[in-house]
Amino acid sequence: MASLTDLVNLNLSDTTEKIIAEYIWIGGSGMDLRSKARTLSGPVTDPSKLPKWNYDGSSTGQAPGEDSEVILYPQAIFKDPFRKGNNILVMCDCYTPAGEPIPTNKRHNAAKIFSTPEVATEEPWYGIEQEYTLLQKDINWPLGWPVGGFPGPQGPYYCGIGADKSFGRDIVDSHYKACLYAGINISGINGEVMPGQWEFQVGPSVGISAGDQVWVARYILERITEIAGVVVSFDPKPIPGDWNGAGAHTNYSTKSMRNDGGYEIIKSAIEKLKLRHKEHISAYGEGNERRLTGKHETADIHTFSWGVANRGASVRVGRETEQNGKGYFEDRRPASNMDPYVVTSMIAETTIIWKP
Repeated sequence: MASLTDLVNLNLSDTTEKIIAEYIWIGGSGMDLRSKARTLSGPVTDPSKLPKWNYDGSSTGQAPGEDSEVILYPQAIFKDPFRKGNNILVMCDCYTPAGEPIPTNKRHNAAKIFSTPEVATEEPWYGIEQEYTLLQKDINWPLGWPVGGFPGPQGPYYCGIGADKSFGRDIVDSHYKACLYAGINISGINGEVMPGQWEFQVGPSVGISAGDQVWVARYILERITEIAGVVVSFDPKPIPGDWNGAGAHTNYSTKSMRNDGGYEIIKSAIEKLKLRHKEHISAYGEGNERRLTGKHETADIHTFSWGVANRGASVRVGRETEQNGKGYFEDRRPASNMDPYVVTSMIAETTIIWKP
């Protein structure tokens, strides 16, 4: 008799051309990922060849009950690391039946910004450092922390090894490999300063694909933690007090910044970011004021600053970029729960399109 594990791991290509496509979208809170699966007659590699689909928006906080249909438009395809074979994960965005983007569809506006000639010519590259915290399921307390108590102070945990310093590495490594399998340009992982907190990096990715890849990497992480019986939190300050918060530092460059003389372009881009500091902060994640205090490697939320190799600044320029006279910079303000579609497109809009 086949076991549950045998059935879950059945290889469909032994008996059928059909594949399973898992359609993924962002729910009404702006952070809740949803998904459902459908059968397709054969392998698909081009999102434009996939059928649109719909769901009940009244159950996700995205439509009223009397007019609840929301339409899913497939936008990006990834290999499915859970079902494997020719099965796929499909990142979608959401529209009304009349074809209007619904209010929570942040991808639509981002895609418009990235397709403007000025932005497209500059080929904006992004590297996003996604921090997160693993929590024990029934008590919502970080993995590896004593129940109702605290571990020793921060210091030994960042990139630490050992059963008393590193908690959840099996989840983290599974996620790393699953993202590579899926075709996400995940570039690394590391343990973070607070125990139970980790980071993965996605990039370099160009334009709208940065947002697609971060969202699908988050989806894969949530699915893996579901299997492991652990909760993943993207709260920017999960534990109050003398513990590091969680961010999504966003590394950015344009073609002009990567070419000779790019350091001057970088400095003028940072000046533009300074002038729109308030607008950016308001779009950089809920609860970020609990994280951006001027302590724990952050700048104060009310003040814009930048510096070379300064991890206490709003924007950090690497020492190598300064020496080479070209390269990239890091916006350290985005919170771990930011929407990568919003943050990446806003940085491009401010630094390339916006005229002070």
